[in-house]
Formats: sequence, C-alpha cells, structure tokens
Amino acid sequence: MEEGGLKISLAAEKLGTLWGIPITNSLVAEIIVVTLLIGAAFFIGRRLKTVPSKTQSVVESILEFLFGQVESALGSRSVSLKVFPFLATLFIFIAACNLFAFLPIVGGLTFFHGGESIPLLRPANADLNTTLALAFIAVIAIEVLGVTTIGAFRYAGKFFTFKSPLAFTIGIIEFFSEVLRVVSFSFRLFGNILAGEILLAVAAFLVPYFLPVPFMAFEMFVAVVQGAVFAMLTLMFMKLAIAQPHESH
Repeated sequence: MEEGGLKISLAAEKLGTLWGIPITNSLVAEIIVVTLLIGAAFFIGRRLKTVPSKTQSVVESILEFLFGQVESALGSRSVSLKVFPFLATLFIFIAACNLFAFLPIVGGLTFFHGGESIPLLRPANADLNTTLALAFIAVIAIEVLGVTTIGAFRYAGKFFTFKSPLAFTIGIIEFFSEVLRVVSFSFRLFGNILAGEILLAVAAFLVPYFLPVPFMAFEMFVAVVQGAVFAMLTLMFMKLAIAQPHESH
C-alpha cells in the first residue's frame, strides 16, 4: 500500500528469475546474510586456540551456560548434543537477518522497473515465505527428533490411541496442534518483524529526524529477542516430542 510517498509492501518484490526460480529482494538479503555468517564462521574458526584468549573464554562460557539450559530442559545430554547446534543456528540466522535489516542499504538501494521504484533488499523475515520455510524446518526437526528418540510407534501413539474415546479425541487434537505449529511459528515471526518495519517506516515518515531513533533501538532489541523466542519455542516443542506417551496426556 502507498500513501503520500510512504510505501509499505506485504509481499517481497520480484527482481528477476534464475532457471525459472523467482528471485526476490528478500531472498537476496538472505543470501547476503548467509554469506556473511559463513565468512564469519570461517574467520572465527581459524582463530580458535587450544589455550583460549579472554574473548574466547567468555564466548565458551556463554555457550556452556546455554547448552546447560538446553540439557536441563531436555533431561538428556546425548539429545542436547544433537539439537543444540540446530537451535543455535536458528537463533543466529534469525537474529542476523533481523539486524541486517537495519543497515541503510536495506530499503535504501532501489531501481526503477516499469515506472516503479523497487528496493533491492528487503528484511528477510518480513517475507512470509522465509518464515514459513523456517517453520517447516523447525517442525520437521521436532518430529524427526521425537521419532528417533522414543521410536516411531510410541511417537505415533501420542496422537493415535484407541484406549478410550477421550484418549482418541485428545490424540487427534494434539495431532492437529502439531500441524498448526507451522502456522503459529511462521506468522508469529513474520508479524513481529513486519510490524516493526511498518512502525519504523511510519515514524520516519511523520518525524524523520529524532522520533525513529528510540523506535529503532527498541526494534533492534526485538530483532534479537525474536530469534531467541523462535529457538526457545522449538526447544519446548522438542521437549514435548521426546516425552513418553503417558507423560503427554
């Protein structure tokens, strides 16, 4: 939608196609973020030392604390070793995408196509396609963890049981709640990031010099929090997935 020079688009703008695959400005932003993260991981990995420096010791202490929290939640060190890298990756990717959106080049670099100005970069998580993809990945990981940890038949028994009509009804409800997690995951992240983008755009349009600053600081905080919330929700659902059937009813 556009009003008086303020333009807010719900859908990511298409920049072109590659082998028939549409390339959007949000996808370009994601590729840049992933490239930067891979470069940072390579650079940091080469600087790790057997005898850690002060900075490395602080980072390792933080990671050990976070791993301890995951282990405490799941109650299993072996399972925690499997899922902690996945949870950390989710958090880092989501937080990095959200923080990248605050760079001036995001929304600032544009080109004209068909008489319309189109931004070259768009916040990745303000595109529902991105959050849906993240939600699918998280939900699939949750289901795979549940099956591999307690077994396929016992895991299926959480949702399809014929012990009683009540147990059967509760199982079906839980099955649909598993499916709907894709929607809740994706729309929660998408809605928060898009709302922040709209808030900053409106504030910059109405009072372009001073008002956006505190909003931007708050939204940067929210950007990191959203990554943590997504990872913690995934952890919580993983805990439910590995619980034995009699514990989930």
